[in-house]
This record gives sequence, C-alpha cells and structure tokens, in this order.
Amino acid sequence: MCGIVGYVGQQKAASIIVEALRRLEYRGYDSAGVAVLQDGGIAFAKKAGRVEVMAKVAAQRHFTGTTGIGHTRWATHGGVTDANAHPHISSDGKFALIHNGVIENYSQIKKFLLTKGYTFLSETDTEVLCNLVAYHYAKEIADNNGHNRLLESVRKALRHVEGTYGIAVLCVDFPGEMVAARKASPLILGVGDGEYLLASDASALISRTRNVVYLKDGELVHVTTANFSIITLDQADVSPVVDRITWSIADAELNGYGTFMEKEIFEQPQALENTMRGRFAEDGSTAQFGGLNLSAAEFRQVDRLAFCACGTAWHACLVAEHLIERFARLPVEVDYASEFRYRNSPLDRRTLFFVMSQSGETIDTLGALREAKRTGYRVLAINNVVGSSIAREADGGIYQHVGPEIGVASTKAFTSQLLLGAMVALYLGRLRDMSFNDGVQYVEALKGVPDLVRQILKGAPHIQAVAKRYAKATDFLFLGRLSLFPIALEGALKLKEISYIHAEGYPAAEIKHGPIALITDKCPSVFLVPKGEIFNKIVSSMQEIKARKGPVIAIATEGSELPPGLADEVIRIPDCHEAVLPIVASIPVQLLSYYIALERGCDVDKPRNLAKSVTVE
Repeated sequence: MCGIVGYVGQQKAASIIVEALRRLEYRGYDSAGVAVLQDGGIAFAKKAGRVEVMAKVAAQRHFTGTTGIGHTRWATHGGVTDANAHPHISSDGKFALIHNGVIENYSQIKKFLLTKGYTFLSETDTEVLCNLVAYHYAKEIADNNGHNRLLESVRKALRHVEGTYGIAVLCVDFPGEMVAARKASPLILGVGDGEYLLASDASALISRTRNVVYLKDGELVHVTTANFSIITLDQADVSPVVDRITWSIADAELNGYGTFMEKEIFEQPQALENTMRGRFAEDGSTAQFGGLNLSAAEFRQVDRLAFCACGTAWHACLVAEHLIERFARLPVEVDYASEFRYRNSPLDRRTLFFVMSQSGETIDTLGALREAKRTGYRVLAINNVVGSSIAREADGGIYQHVGPEIGVASTKAFTSQLLLGAMVALYLGRLRDMSFNDGVQYVEALKGVPDLVRQILKGAPHIQAVAKRYAKATDFLFLGRLSLFPIALEGALKLKEISYIHAEGYPAAEIKHGPIALITDKCPSVFLVPKGEIFNKIVSSMQEIKARKGPVIAIATEGSELPPGLADEVIRIPDCHEAVLPIVASIPVQLLSYYIALERGCDVDKPRNLAKSVTVE
C-alpha cells in the first residue's frame, strides 16, 4: 500500500520523482523518500510525514543524478520514523531499494545476514531485502557467471523471499540502470521519449508518457538509458507488450475542486454514463457486455453466483445480491474476499464467481480469485483499472470506465459498481424469465440515473447545512432495509473513514435487537426511507428512535409522507425504479459524510491510517 516511482533518463531524476510522488501520495502518506545515483554513490533524502516535508529536504540536497527511485509509505513493518522511511540503503552503501508489500520470512533472513556482518538501521522488512540483494551481489563478484550482476543479484535474492513485493533497486556500480520486480504488487513501466519511468500506479507516469508495460507476477525488468528487457525469476525471456493509457493527466487533477473526493462525487453523472456506454442491446430490453467470455447458453447453466470483495466493493456486491435474486431468481452468496480465501466453503459445481475491486490489485480479492480458479471455478471480474492483476487473471470481466479515482474514500467507483451489479441482474434476468416490457422499463431506468444524480447534487447546499448541525456528534447509526441496507453500511463506512466518527450500519428492523441501546440525544440516526411496501415498517423504526430522544435524519424518496415531527432533518431523493434506488440513495450519504468531515477539519483525501489500494494482507 505504498507508492513506488523510478526514473532512468537524461534529466535530473529527483524533481521528476518528487512530482510523481505527489500524485501517488493517496497510496500512502506516512513518510516519503528519494534516492539518486550521483558522484559514484547514492544521494538520498527521506522523512516521516507527507511528501512535501521530504520535498523541502530534497530541495536542499541539490540532487543532480539522472537515475533515481522514490517512495511514499503506508507503514506495515516498523513505526512511522525517518529511519523506517524508504528508500533503504544496504549496509555496504552499494544499493538503494524501495518496496511495496510484505516479506513474510524477513526475520529468518535478517538472522542469517547478521551472521554475515550486515547491519540494520530500521525495523523494516525492506531493509532486510536490500541487504539480501547486497549479499548476493557480493557472491556474484566472487563467482562471476557472466550474467549482469545487478539483475542476477536481485533475481537470486527474490528466490529466497516469501511474501509479496513490488521493488525497484539501484546500485552504485551500475549508473544509468535500474532493476524492478513484482509479485502480487502492481508495477508499471512507462516507455517515454529517451527515458523510462517505473510506478505502482499509472497516475505517476501519465504526465510524461502514455505508453506502458504492465509487469506480471514473477517478472523482473532491467532498465538502462538505452532500452529495457524483462525476464522471469526462472530466467525465461519475456516479450513485452506496450499498452497505451487512454485517460489524460487532467483526469487526475483537481480542475478547480477543493478536494479529489468532492471532484469525484460531482463527476458521478458522467462516470455513470461512461459505465453504461455501448452496453445495451439494440432493442433496448437488456444489457450486453463484451468481455465476459461466456455464452448465453453457458450463463443459463449457472445455478448459483458467488461474489467476493472487500470494503466498499463488498457493499456493492451485497446490493448486486439483492437485485440478482430479485430480478434473475438466482441464489447469490457474498463473501469477504479475505475470509473466503481461508474457508473451505462447499460450492456447487455450477457456481459462477464474480470478484469486484476498483484498483484490480486488492490483495485479498486477488487471492480469492486465485483460490476460486485453483478449485476449478470460472471467475469474472468487475474493476476499473485496465491491465491490473485481477483484470489479467480473471476469465472475463467488465471494466467500469470511470477514470482514475484518487480520493481514498471511494465514491464514483462505488456507484459505478452498483450500476454494473444492476446491469448484470438485468442481463441474467432477461436470460431467464424477465419479460421484454420489464426489460425495457429497467433499461430506461438505468439510462435515467445520471440525470437523477445531477438532480440530487443540486441539493448539496441543503445537505451541507444538515452536516454542520451534526458534525460534533461522536456516534451515528445508518439504517436501511433490503437493497438499501448495504447503502447504510456504506454510509457508516464513509463517515468512519473520513471524519473519524464512530458509525454503524444496520438493517432498520434490527435496531430493537441491540443497537437501540446506543440511542441518546447525542447519537443521530440516518434512515433510508423509500416509498413502497416497507415504508410503514421503516417509519415504525424511526418512531422507536424518536421515542428515545434520538435525532433522526431521513433520506426519503419524493412523495413519501412522513408523520409530522418524526424526522429532524429530511433530505429528498427522486422516486425511481428499485434497481437504481441504491445508486440514488448513495449520493446524499456521500455528501453528508463529506461535509461532516470538512466541518471537522479532516483531510478527506488522505484520511489517517488509510491508503487507496490495499495491496498487503
């Protein structure tokens, strides 16, 4: 869960690296560092804190080298200190290394290296790996076998490593060269004009090149000022495939907004349009997807669906479960990816798996995908990042096409996932017993979602005013039923993530089975209140809260008549088709959490202890 950058070229590396780290800071912001090869050695600067803290130190060091690496950290091994910041330098001073991931057997390796005279200044597993590379390099010098010593020493070190890694390595004996490798941690090589860049995320490269090579697990890339080559850990040559990034640098900039989260909330109408584009049949009665790699006949053979995801994406899967069971009459199971990996769940052979991840690199979701494939199941993926590990390893899938999401707390990616879940429910329903007319109505409802979202966004000032009145609360409840229960979970998660207020999401009817004990006049309850058959049931739950002097905030569909005085605050959303109701209800939940966090002075784009893409277990 760290940002990695590397540069090999003709320009001063440090300024390029620092600018790239600023773009990657959402991946980790405990500490940052940069190292360059110059004057026959390694010059470096690293500091605990945000990238800007380190950048001020780096500016005073007058770096001139044209080959360098940089890192912004989210701590796993060792506290947030200058010593634990990356890059790490080997005790012989020859190597600099940056790392994303976890070396699980680092303590055993460290014990071995201590017996060989290597010393350590940090608490990190990364410094252990750096010294292990130095150890193998020394052996290569003693017994030169004709290979490139830098590449070979990294390769041999990695063969002793258990765990996950994305690394970049420099050596003072090889100016103008860099070696990088990955295993379950993303790395992208940017192919520029007379220069090469390495990063864990395309946003760090896009200002200099759109031509990229997505490294695969078990691959090492050796970069020089003239060219690059890729091999596997087993020394097999790899023919690289150069892809092109389709989005621009402007997509990863604020463009006048105060924060990325605000920008991405207000980008949702366009993001939802992009998600749908070209994905409806000509007769307007069903959805169509180009990359599922399963025929309609094969889909009809499926008896059960299993979804795996983490965090916000797990909430989107819960909504998909409700809609698929409602409209396609297929049983659905939803698992936390982290739990599925280690359970021995009995599944019918005619089960189809879906995994969902915005980044396509979520380590637990990737592990669940691999476990499902290992046991012989077909796995489809819903994700947003072209070339990601999940996209490459799934049997088929659907890209979200919402552009880069920089804010740590997901917004536009979440509503896009909700939309795709609804579209999958439509597709499967039409393959079974959903009528043509019902399909047409469903499609029209989906096409109308962007305008409904625009309508709600116009009411943002009212939601901001509500947020100000409750920003000092220390506890919140979010309550909904059926397809809106997952939105209650998402609302509670958003508030926790960015405002640090304790919040819980529950099915509305469950409050009397325990959570009602939390109710005081200091604990607001946010109710999601749709029109329809469960309206009166939800009103009854609201009355139970009100009878105990709990403040009530109602997010209610237009046309629903709440009893006078029942809700202290009312936020209206359009009355709409039940397939799109979760999307529509998500917008005020996002805005409420966002404005509460702002009122409390929180950094919504970089909430404490969190990082955007969870690539470590």
